[in-house]
Amino acid sequence: MRKWLSFVRFSHTVFALPFALAAMMVAARDHHGWPGWRKFLLILAAMVCARTCAMAFNRIVDRKFDGLNPRTAGRHLPSGTISLPGAIWLCAASGAGLVVAAYFLNPLCFYLSPAALVVICFYSLTKRFTDYTHIFLGISLALAPVGAWLAVKGDALTSLEILQMLTLAMAVVLWLVGFDIIYALQDYEFDRTHGLHSLVVAWGPKNALAASFLAHMLMCGLLYVFGVLCRFRLAYVVGWLIIAGSLALEHWIARRRSLNWIGLAFFRLNALVSAVFLAVTAAEVIFQGGFKLS
Repeated sequence: MRKWLSFVRFSHTVFALPFALAAMMVAARDHHGWPGWRKFLLILAAMVCARTCAMAFNRIVDRKFDGLNPRTAGRHLPSGTISLPGAIWLCAASGAGLVVAAYFLNPLCFYLSPAALVVICFYSLTKRFTDYTHIFLGISLALAPVGAWLAVKGDALTSLEILQMLTLAMAVVLWLVGFDIIYALQDYEFDRTHGLHSLVVAWGPKNALAASFLAHMLMCGLLYVFGVLCRFRLAYVVGWLIIAGSLALEHWIARRRSLNWIGLAFFRLNALVSAVFLAVTAAEVIFQGGFKLS
């Protein structure tokens, strides 16, 4: 079990899942953020299956490049720890799991689930032909809060809810674009020499870092707008300041420290960002704006 969990880097589920759960809570705001056990467990199953499918597909299609890159040569497929048929089976089973979970959520989620699978798997191919691969990954991650929102509300969305949902989704896209550019710094030389695309390769590390910083500034702006649209108050503002500080620290590390520090910045600080966002959103929804300055 540990081998398969590390194969799909299950610990990195912490990036997408908190945003999905936060969206679920806002969508179920009339019930203090709780959609009921059935919907909650189905949303959780759908998110885990979607990410597992996407990661397994990524490992399958990138196995040749992973084997050539010294940083990734020890991964399961290049090293033979996991067989290719086993990885394909996991990818197919988890994709089917998403569709089944969506079927039991509501018709809209079921009809959209095949399209969602195409989007989340397509990202893994984009490094072969576009410098904007980070945006495709951002869109894939942004489907998590959108899917959770639709799982709760179905097609019974108001104009305000659509605006809230799309604002949060765009914030997630920009968040991912920002930290994925930083993460891509580790593979700059490998990607450049093997014909793989990214903004780091196309623009150079310095300019790509500037683009990353701009993406995170815009992300912070959209998160603030999201809080305004949701009529959040003190708890959310405090969380927003923590998120902004964490992103600032991440960029300081990316500029001042060695590449060995990027893994630390990538995982711990971005996990903190998503966890804080979920915590303050939960506080605002559960207590329905009870946190405010007198």
